[in-house]
Amino acid sequence: MRGPFNTHGADPWFATWHNPDVDQEVLERFRIGDEAAVKAVYDRYGGPVFALSMSILGEHGLAADATQQTFIKAWRAATSYDPERSFGPWIYAIARRTAIDMYRKQARIVVSDEVDVAVLPPGLETAWEVFEVRSAIDRLPDEERQVVKLSHFDGLTHVEISLHLDIPVGTVKSRSHRAHQRLVEMLRHVEEA
Repeated sequence: MRGPFNTHGADPWFATWHNPDVDQEVLERFRIGDEAAVKAVYDRYGGPVFALSMSILGEHGLAADATQQTFIKAWRAATSYDPERSFGPWIYAIARRTAIDMYRKQARIVVSDEVDVAVLPPGLETAWEVFEVRSAIDRLPDEERQVVKLSHFDGLTHVEISLHLDIPVGTVKSRSHRAHQRLVEMLRHVEEA
């Protein structure tokens, strides 16, 4: 994407471009919001406005959007146009501000997409807690340890564990309850720390 200020120095061709086909009567009708006049002004100034937008934005799609927004803004602000002044600089000023606003908006989006988040390794305290929990699970009786691991590490429900181990759901619930009671006792020192 190109910068919005690459038009410094000599005026680019579109900044001084004036289409002699736009007569004062069309501009007066444009000023009062006549739709046919708005279309006539677009037909005559759309190309240069697009070129200006393209020079700032550097992307065809964005430049087309900026051109459309420019003419919508110009139409809404038509009553502020002074027919004693040249129309070109007025519409180009709107186009330039619109394109720069779009450029800034795109720049913010790109910056926010490129932000990296640092993932810190677990702290010493967290590592100790994980070690203590895993050690406590390893000290459980085999049948209870199996249920706890299937439930917490594999994410299985009691019904799924009962199908996996081919035991009744009630047995799974009993083993799970007993295992958790044992774990509370074995890990009491972790909670107090």
